[in-house]
Amino acid sequence: MKLSEHIRTLRTLGFSYEILYCIKQLIVSDEGSRLCEMLEDKESRYFAALPYDELREELVRDFTKRFGYEPDIDNPETYNEKIMWSKLNDRDPLRTLLSDKAAVRDWVIEKLGTDKYCIPRYGIWNSFDEIPFDELPDSFILKTNHGFATNVIVRDKSELDIEECRKKFDRWMKKSFLGRTMEYQYLGITPRIICEELLFTDKDDLPDYKFFCFDGKVYCSYLMEDYSIDPHNGKLGFLDRDWKLMPYHRKEYKPLDSQPPKPENYEKMIEIAETLSEGFPHVRVDLYNTDGRIYFGEMTFTTTAGQGLFDPPEFDRILGKQWVIR
Repeated sequence: MKLSEHIRTLRTLGFSYEILYCIKQLIVSDEGSRLCEMLEDKESRYFAALPYDELREELVRDFTKRFGYEPDIDNPETYNEKIMWSKLNDRDPLRTLLSDKAAVRDWVIEKLGTDKYCIPRYGIWNSFDEIPFDELPDSFILKTNHGFATNVIVRDKSELDIEECRKKFDRWMKKSFLGRTMEYQYLGITPRIICEELLFTDKDDLPDYKFFCFDGKVYCSYLMEDYSIDPHNGKLGFLDRDWKLMPYHRKEYKPLDSQPPKPENYEKMIEIAETLSEGFPHVRVDLYNTDGRIYFGEMTFTTTAGQGLFDPPEFDRILGKQWVIR
């Protein structure tokens, strides 16, 4: 019997796919676990093969479990509901291209007419064994192009444990980031390894500015601080287009408790975000700014995979009103 048939049987009997997920979570601390890799692979292949109606059922089930109410995907109103709608209905291949951290670079350069806003890149490879460590500078960052939280910060190359680093990237390169979140723009990305300049060599944080753009206009942004080393310890605050701290945050993070200083060249950041978001009903444009030097981070089409817990919850509806579904 195929995996999909087993899972449908479990669903019929009232069980959930959480069984495999829970097993995976129990062993995820064992980074070299072949069983963990196998379960992640089966998980992604299962969701990738779901027909529309069954995918819709899965999305509704997960949403209801997360938020305590059933989403209206046909007439979405909240931001998270509209993320659900887009995962079901927006399969524009451009979303895949721009979610690829390697391929998006050329698109950004073409849109902005310059490469000055791209982080200097030292190389890009198809496997870890291709990386010429002897030719790299003393500090850099290695990351994959097809996922998230898959990077290694190297402050001093002489202290890098290459074999341990190899194990991480060998595992990450096999991993599909479609999984339970069902973010289909990641499905067609060929995994690669990118090496870029490390932008924060003398401090432990690089503020990350994430602009929520709707029909090519910035509505608000959020700033993350103290997250570069340990994302779960980060602080997050929403700011309006004029850089005034809004009374909203996400429950997953500590809130910013005071008005942060406006970054240098903030108006230029707005201009860049609006240029890159032109033509999209919604996309989040992530930028870095270090001492007035602006760098492109990434384009995000399904923020938190539609699972974001806003505090207070009313912001979910406020943000959703900005997004016109066509």
